[in-house]
Amino acid sequence: MQSPLIEPGATIGSLLRKPPLDPLEARILLSHALQLSRVQLVTQSERVLGQQESDAVAALFARRLKGEPIAYILGEREFFGLLLHTTPDVLIPRPETEHLVELALERMPDKAHVLDMGTGSGAIAIAIAHARPDATVAALDASAAALDVARRNAERHQAKVRFLLSDWYAALGNEQFDIIVSNPPYIVAGDPHLSQGDLRFEPVDALTDHGDGLSAIRTIVEGTQRHLVAGGWLLMEHGYDQAAAVRARLAREGFHEVQSWKDLAGIERVTGGRR
Repeated sequence: MQSPLIEPGATIGSLLRKPPLDPLEARILLSHALQLSRVQLVTQSERVLGQQESDAVAALFARRLKGEPIAYILGEREFFGLLLHTTPDVLIPRPETEHLVELALERMPDKAHVLDMGTGSGAIAIAIAHARPDATVAALDASAAALDVARRNAERHQAKVRFLLSDWYAALGNEQFDIIVSNPPYIVAGDPHLSQGDLRFEPVDALTDHGDGLSAIRTIVEGTQRHLVAGGWLLMEHGYDQAAAVRARLAREGFHEVQSWKDLAGIERVTGGRR
């Protein structure tokens, strides 16, 4: 039965000219459903979709119209030049987090020991391990399902990362690191953004600490006394209005060179310091 989203006899070109959703998103979903490149969509614009193709395209369009993120529909998202498997078990990797990776790479000594806390899809740890194969990289998460996705991504890019199922530092014993990085849950409980846009579909425990948005950050900072070497760096992503509070916390814990870095939108997005 023909979907009401796709008229009988629809061509690729007609769907690109008058799509039922955002034109860019329509092109991405068409390319995915038909397994055609952007150029092929243009060169085959007069091609009439068969019933099976129409049904496949309509199914993807319907999912997007219900709000499901493109990254989950496609099952992947690019991060730091790497295509990563992305499922509803993990946060969708976002461009602003790439700055966290850049800052870590700039501060890593040779043969650095690096820890990524709350790794999710493994994006940060894998990007670091891929860029610096001399590093020893560990990544932990409290979600076994997330770690399954992360391991799959590491295998995909032949990145050497040791993954640990751990509630923050619990599984690390006395292990120490030269760099600790994290994109922890930092959205305040009850924030209206949690019920809007893509966030509605992402794992809530990876988004919010169900409190003031700073409890995970406090736990990470406190644990550095045991797990971060003297002179080592701690770098954390946080909310748009949390930079001052994070800097103050780091200063109270005795960190030096404490500072915040802005993302491309001019928002203080990453804060860190040196032990």
